[in-house]
Amino acid sequence: MNHKLPSIITYAYAKINLSLDILGTRPDGYHEVQMIMQSLQLHDTVTLNAGSGQGITMTCSDTTLPADEHNLAYRAAVLFCNTYGIAEGIHLHLKKRIPIAAGLAGGSSDAAAVLRGLNELYGNPANTEELASLGVKLGADVPYCLMLGTALSEGIGERLTALPPAPDCCCLLVKPAAGASTRQIYTDYDALVQSANIEHPDTKQLLNALSAGDYRTLTNGLCNVLEPVTMRLVPEIASIKEALQSHGADGVLMSGSGPTVFALFSDFAAAKRAETHFLATEYAHGTFLTEFYQP
Repeated sequence: MNHKLPSIITYAYAKINLSLDILGTRPDGYHEVQMIMQSLQLHDTVTLNAGSGQGITMTCSDTTLPADEHNLAYRAAVLFCNTYGIAEGIHLHLKKRIPIAAGLAGGSSDAAAVLRGLNELYGNPANTEELASLGVKLGADVPYCLMLGTALSEGIGERLTALPPAPDCCCLLVKPAAGASTRQIYTDYDALVQSANIEHPDTKQLLNALSAGDYRTLTNGLCNVLEPVTMRLVPEIASIKEALQSHGADGVLMSGSGPTVFALFSDFAAAKRAETHFLATEYAHGTFLTEFYQP
C-alpha cells in the first residue's frame, strides 16, 4: 500500500475520568467498569514520516521512554503496518507533554494518534470500527482515545457511547511525583471492597447532568472508586485535593488509577491562582492548566 501523504502531524489528547465505577470482576479476570471519560486539550504531538528507511523507527522528546516495542505508540505502528501490508519504512517522533504513569491515558492516546495518523497517511483503509478493533488489541483505553470528547465507557473500556459535551470549564491537573502500579491498585481494590464501604458514583445522575448541561450537579457528583485505594499508596493525593478545594475548585477528583488529581473551575481567575500556587511547590513539573477538548 502506497502512502497518500509524505508525512502527517497528529495529536494525542489526555483524558480524565469524571467518574469511575467497578461493577465486578469478569470470568476472564478483567474488571467490568463504567466510566464517564472526557478528553483534554493537553496533548502529545505525533509526527509520522512515510518512506523513511526500513521498518518502524521512533524517537521521543522524553529520552527516559523506550522507543521500541516497549512503547505503545511503536506497537501501534507495527500493528497497523502488519494489518494493512505496509512494508515501507515509517519514522515516528513523539513529543511528550502528558505526564507519564499519571492516570491520563498518555500511552493509550499516543497509540490512538499513531493509528489515526497512519490511517490518514495511507488513504483511510480502516473505518472507525476497524480502527477501534485494532486499538483494543493495544489497550482498553485506546478505542476511547480514538473517539475523544465526552463518552460513557463500559465493559473493560471498549464499549463506548458518545455523550453530550460536558460544560466548558478550566481543568487544573496536579500530579504527585510518586506513582503506583495500576495492576496493584486494582488488586488492592478487590481486597478493600470486601472490607470497606466504598462510595460509588451515581452514573445515572451524572448522565442526566450532562444531558441538561448542569455543571453544578456534574461537579458535585465526581466520583472514582479507585481514589481511596490509590490514596493509601500515595497519601499526598489527599493534601493536593484539600489545597485545590481551598482555592475555589468546583469539583476535585483523582483521574483513572491515579495519581493525578484534577480540579474543575468555572472561574478562570481562580484556576490561574490555583495554578500559580502549585507552580511554586514541589508539584510544579506535574501542574498543567487546560480545558476540555471536543472533537
